[in-house]
Amino acid sequence: MWKRNKGVRGYFAVLAVLMAAAAVLGVGCSDTGGPHDGAPADTSRALLADHDALGAFPAIPAAVLEQVRADFSIYYGHTSHGSQIVTGMQMLVAEDPDYELPAIHEVSDDLGLQGDTSWAGVTRTFLNAHPGAYNVVVWSWCGGCSDNTEAGIQAYLDAMNGLERDFPDVAFVYMTGHLDGTGEDGNLFARNNQIRAWCAAHGKILFDFADIETWDPAGAYHPDASDACEWCTTWCQGHPCPTCGSCAHSHCFNCYLKGKAFWWMMARMAGWGNQAGGRGAAGHRDEPR
Repeated sequence: MWKRNKGVRGYFAVLAVLMAAAAVLGVGCSDTGGPHDGAPADTSRALLADHDALGAFPAIPAAVLEQVRADFSIYYGHTSHGSQIVTGMQMLVAEDPDYELPAIHEVSDDLGLQGDTSWAGVTRTFLNAHPGAYNVVVWSWCGGCSDNTEAGIQAYLDAMNGLERDFPDVAFVYMTGHLDGTGEDGNLFARNNQIRAWCAAHGKILFDFADIETWDPAGAYHPDASDACEWCTTWCQGHPCPTCGSCAHSHCFNCYLKGKAFWWMMARMAGWGNQAGGRGAAGHRDEPR
């Protein structure tokens, strides 16, 4: 597991060893490849937080929640859509104080539009100015994934991979873009699958924002939904659902589910529940079950 201000533990230990070996052997790093050229990425290290994480969420022990708060300090760049995760975590606190949030430094910015990697420079400057103070970095999309290009998404992936290479003591969380109602034939579906496939192939941590919006708790598949989470309204008409002051662009239940998935992801990063549900990124389903 990760320990605050104490270098790599568990999750990225393999990547650190690979990069150290590359330095000794004179093997260069590749932004479009895995941890370095000349060796395959350890895909078993891929961690996927999607709708399947929600079934395992109730099993997270209170001690693990406390461990997450002790181990992690999070740097989170987001605008309105990304705030849904924080809103969901706050909804959980309102239900149970055991879900008090870990330390999160929020930055009002997002992953931008086609090929824009200005966020990477902002991150680099912040981490250099606060050495050892933050060991998790998360960036979310606003609408920039929907009208992006294959090259633009690859620029995002390369920039994140470059930050990981330069800050080996920090865990970087990748993310898909929110649903936009264009379904399986839309550009967003292709771009999100591009992110999923790359993260699976290179052993990355992925918070699958879109997948959580696509599946309701009964396992029904809603590929044509938008960020408003239309199925959330229908679901909450027949099931008890928590309320909130506001869930940006969406339904409170959508925020609530994302808060749960984020806690599950952090618990797994802290070393909890290797057999506690969910699945590795390589097991992602793009088709309805």
